[in-house]
Amino acid sequence: KDSDVFISNNDRDFIVKALIDECRLDGRKPYDFRKIGFKFSLDGSTATISLGNTRVMTVVTASLEAPSVGRPMEGMARFNVELSPMASPAFEPYGGGLGFGSRRQADISNEIVRVVERVVKDSGALDLESLCVVSGRSVWILRIDIHVLNHDGNLIDACVLSAVAALRSFRRPDVEIRPMGGGDGSAATASSNDEIIIHSPEVREPHPLTMHHLPMSITFALYEDGNVVAVDPSVRESAAAAGSCTVAMNATSHDVCAIQKVEGGGLTAAQFGRCVRLAAAKIDAVAEQLMEALAQHEVARVQARVRRHRAPTPSVTISEALVVP
Repeated sequence: KDSDVFISNNDRDFIVKALIDECRLDGRKPYDFRKIGFKFSLDGSTATISLGNTRVMTVVTASLEAPSVGRPMEGMARFNVELSPMASPAFEPYGGGLGFGSRRQADISNEIVRVVERVVKDSGALDLESLCVVSGRSVWILRIDIHVLNHDGNLIDACVLSAVAALRSFRRPDVEIRPMGGGDGSAATASSNDEIIIHSPEVREPHPLTMHHLPMSITFALYEDGNVVAVDPSVRESAAAAGSCTVAMNATSHDVCAIQKVEGGGLTAAQFGRCVRLAAAKIDAVAEQLMEALAQHEVARVQARVRRHRAPTPSVTISEALVVP
């Protein structure tokens, strides 16, 4: 079994027997999460979460670009995951980037990107139409860079939570359309000669992103043909597991957004139903912690803005002809 850490058969047997007896190496019960911590930058562009010793930082940036031809009224969200060798020896690019380590690093990164995209973007949580500035000519393009700082298990849940936290705290600059050809300054009447003015945060308050719901994911490590499961597995528990199952849900209505099953045998309907019920119960607690952290961040952000002693910063004017070919 390809794993981030190699353990002996004795260690594997000990971990499984402890889980059967409802004990874990770190003192948790089988269905307990590790301690979750949140940290946000005051400008809202960065969110760092800790899940036990696993730490993930997500940076969100926005730029005005031309939309895709097939979706002229929608912005885009591009996800990227960086796995540093500092996070885990398993990510070390042996052989000058051509060996086993580099291939495994790319496989893990691609897998996490696919899951995060399915949970955040494909589920409809992020409103891409709200990112449109001028239909067919200029939209906001979001780049979500997820950096794994330390890997101690359950990277998928940590990356999803970090990405959602960063998107909820991010604020895009306010824009204004200055009519140059007799229009009224609205997006509907904008012409190719109109100017788009991007206002700095000191001049106009940035806008939060529109999100329809709050998606979360819960990962289960599977043991004993799926009869024994562990929530939020550590790296050693993942190495001892036969496989894993990730259930992503809307934190409000508990609608299933995505499912990821990796390795191991299949799950019966009863076993999968138990995972879904456990995920619904755990997602509520995680979402409550996230919303509380976001509320505290908003208070700190407003206080920092009030205390800031500054002179107005000129706005940046962009010609529409420069934005769109």
